[in-house]
Amino acid sequence: MLITISGPPGSGKSTNAARLAAEFGFDHVSGGDTFREMAAERGLSPVEFNELAEDDEQIDRDLDRRLRETAVEGDELVLESRLAGWLAGDHADIRVWLDAPLDVRVDRIVDREQKTFAVAREETRRREESEAKRYRDYYNIDIHDRSIYDVVINTGRWGEDTVTDLLVAAVEAYDTDTDEGQTPVDGVDYDF
Repeated sequence: MLITISGPPGSGKSTNAARLAAEFGFDHVSGGDTFREMAAERGLSPVEFNELAEDDEQIDRDLDRRLRETAVEGDELVLESRLAGWLAGDHADIRVWLDAPLDVRVDRIVDREQKTFAVAREETRRREESEAKRYRDYYNIDIHDRSIYDVVINTGRWGEDTVTDLLVAAVEAYDTDTDEGQTPVDGVDYDF
């Protein structure tokens, strides 16, 4: 089974992907961890590598290609990244989108990264705008289109344990013998 967890910064992707993987004994692959590995391969910090990626689209394409290959080969895997649901395409059994209101997500980022609220909010806003443009330009993906996801949860409404419980219940209820209701991922340009 391949489960993808996607969502914007501060939505709870990493927390819930790790919890879901632990619950079912699956492997967990994080797009953020893969990005950091790629930075280390070049001898750069994640911040330096991110700045380089702003001017070098091949960095995003290399990251996305690695994640796509992981998804295609994945079994008993939780794949977590902003584009995981899109990149996995029809290989995903369950595609999850987690979200929360911007201010809730920014509060989480402030706690995690020790930034001021104003700085974290502006960085998050700029990052999301930049990513949405790149996804559209690179792959013809509208990151705001939720139609491919099987489960969409506003994590700002419930605590961490409840969100995890909802995800566990969805996975346990999944019928592996049918593809009924599976939303195809059409129109994506997987030209990495």
